[in-house]
Amino acid sequence: MSVPVAGGNTLAPVTVLLIEDDEVIRRSVTMALERYGYRVTSAGDGLTGLELFREGRHDLLLLDVMLPGLDGIGLCRRVRETSMDPILMMSARGDALDVVSGLEAGADDYVVKPVDTAVLVARIRSLLRRATFSPAARPEEPARPAEPAPLVFGDLTIDTAGLEVFHAGEPVALAPSELRLLLEFAANPGVVLDRRTLLRDVWDYGWHGDSRVVDLCVQRLRRKIGAERIETVRGFGYKLRR
Repeated sequence: MSVPVAGGNTLAPVTVLLIEDDEVIRRSVTMALERYGYRVTSAGDGLTGLELFREGRHDLLLLDVMLPGLDGIGLCRRVRETSMDPILMMSARGDALDVVSGLEAGADDYVVKPVDTAVLVARIRSLLRRATFSPAARPEEPARPAEPAPLVFGDLTIDTAGLEVFHAGEPVALAPSELRLLLEFAANPGVVLDRRTLLRDVWDYGWHGDSRVVDLCVQRLRRKIGAERIETVRGFGYKLRR
């Protein structure tokens, strides 16, 4: 898989940073992704993975939860201090605590090991599609005659053309899933959106997904744009206050 390079037509391979301590899994996942055209950089522990992340640019991070030195949860938090790159976490059991901890730390999605290659690639493609604000994930577009006016909801301003968000005049850094979720709410102000709809439209799930992904992403988004801006409608879903 490749993406257009800004300013030209050359296609650059998508780079995945894989951090997994099990050598057999690390090699098998690397070979599987390379067969799909991805370029994979890998590490066997969290501290080495953090160094690799800081040394070069990667389009997506694929992290195991249980890692020596610095575990996947801690690594995810460290990455989120400086980057909003897509993060996909792997959990050996799909344990609720692992999943919740990873999503709360800033991961965009998770998969359960052993990972089916088709499912893993589908999740990666979905995350990369959602990372539309990243210049490396989309080509430059020709200039348009006019850009849509920013959407304003109280002290929240959403520049849909520049894909920028401001809360009380200050820029807000959003992870790919957070941005897509906010744009979905902004496109339907005052409309209650149920979790299944959000999983389909924001996370591109063509199958039944884990609603915890939605709930925890909403929590993270509330912390960044104001808890009162997104209302919970019990038994139904969420809506953006006008």
